[in-house]
Amino acid sequence: MKRVWMSSAIALVLAASACAENNAANAEADIAETASEAAESSQSTEAGSETQLAALIQDEADTMAVADEAPDYDFPDDVWRTVEQDHLLYIETEHGMIVLELAPEFAPQHVERMTTLANERFYDFLVWHRVIDGFVAQGGGSRTNPAHSTDMDRVPGEFTMRRDPNETPIFETQDRVINPRSNPSMARAGFWNGFPAGTQAAALASITADGRVESWLLHCEGAASMARTSDPNSAGSQFYITRGDAEHLNAQYTVWGRVRAGQDAVDAIAVGTAGQDRVYTDTIRSMRVGSDSGFDGQVTVKVMDTNSQAFADWLMAQGEGGEAPDVCEVDVPVRITE
Repeated sequence: MKRVWMSSAIALVLAASACAENNAANAEADIAETASEAAESSQSTEAGSETQLAALIQDEADTMAVADEAPDYDFPDDVWRTVEQDHLLYIETEHGMIVLELAPEFAPQHVERMTTLANERFYDFLVWHRVIDGFVAQGGGSRTNPAHSTDMDRVPGEFTMRRDPNETPIFETQDRVINPRSNPSMARAGFWNGFPAGTQAAALASITADGRVESWLLHCEGAASMARTSDPNSAGSQFYITRGDAEHLNAQYTVWGRVRAGQDAVDAIAVGTAGQDRVYTDTIRSMRVGSDSGFDGQVTVKVMDTNSQAFADWLMAQGEGGEAPDVCEVDVPVRITE
């Protein structure tokens, strides 16, 4: 019998342990990819009432589903988009399976890097080496050396992309600052294929030389993004998944995917930073692309079409006073079936 899962109600029970470490007390942390020759950088951010140092810099150097039944959405069949398996990434953790949808339209080189390394089994049993409550869970460094990284060439930044609004439509819902720290200019925000996205207004395409506008995926909770050094073109293998909104990273770090199921597992990963705490237990047990012929844990992922009238009507019903809620407060409807 098939089960219907929602992103907030997926759990694949597994058990394992590995070495790792915790972060400094007052919520200050470095989140970094550093080579031995690259210096770490840091930037402050607020998480709740606390201020964190959040330099997202990467450090160089077969499962059974157990899910609670969840109510289904009462939408027509034609408003659901089925995600192809080669656009799904499955990350097995001690706390359950995380299922990510990839976004090659926005970050093709980063998606290629993540899928290539997953197919090479690079991530299997590496530690979640830097985890900050309400901020991110970062992985891709080894259990004994968080500076571990691939020896492949660095990936250039894909923080934004230029799109033709007619070919890659974004359903614009609100005005929103681009980045409260590095670029406080106002732009638009909305949804592309169920991904929260920021963008220049589509209307601007009529006055640009190439008929395109700048757009980027947002660091709302559940965004999957790449760590890097202070060099914007230095991504290697370390990545992070947000455990809260991190708008100060928008258009500064490359978002290449989004959690479609298993955010609870992301939030359950043990808080801490390798090298600072004596005990650390959480690992990436495995990472697989859905189209991997050797992987048998695939699920069917359907995401509501965020360009449909049904979504527009549903979205307005979530807001107040005739206004849609902030894009980062919206849980886009998702159906997951075994």
